[in-house]
Amino acid sequence: MKKIIDQMTEIYVLRMGHRYIRDLRISTHCGLVAWALGAKGILFTGMYDKEMMKKLRETVERWGGEFEIGYVENWREYILEERRRGTYIIHLTMYGINIPTVEKALQKILRWKRILVIIGAEKMPREVYLLAHLNVAIKNVPHSEVAALSIFMDRITNGKALLEYPEHMKIKIIPQIRGKVIERGEPKYIEGDINREV
Repeated sequence: MKKIIDQMTEIYVLRMGHRYIRDLRISTHCGLVAWALGAKGILFTGMYDKEMMKKLRETVERWGGEFEIGYVENWREYILEERRRGTYIIHLTMYGINIPTVEKALQKILRWKRILVIIGAEKMPREVYLLAHLNVAIKNVPHSEVAALSIFMDRITNGKALLEYPEHMKIKIIPQIRGKVIERGEPKYIEGDINREV
């Protein structure tokens, strides 16, 4: 499999303010979207949720691909340290500049060696809006952080995020009009009539 992001850019996601139980499903989905669409890893702040991160790791390990999963105790210090090391900080928020307006700028941002994309689970501290180099909105109305991350990764990769897959996949789905075809190493698992016309 080819790399989704051809450039040397590493994209990491910082999921702010995870809440135990309440955010279990959506935080897991944020991690899966980041992995599937080409990010290098995801870091969580807020409540430390060992089980959520364990389940996310298990899914990534089962399907394959290289992906980092971690926890950050102090989000402020982490973002400041990322700025010091030259990371470009993008905050996805409905209060930002609408993404069609900054699409050309996103391609220039890919020249940076490292990008940190911040998404929130709760009301974001005002400081985050000021620490970010760019506040980007998918749309200037309330929406899901999973949707925001998905659309952002699609736009910053020029659509490659939807066409290419993480490297070293252990499981591969072969698209079908009917039925399912799944490759797991050498053998194929086939279910349904894949030759039936639409």
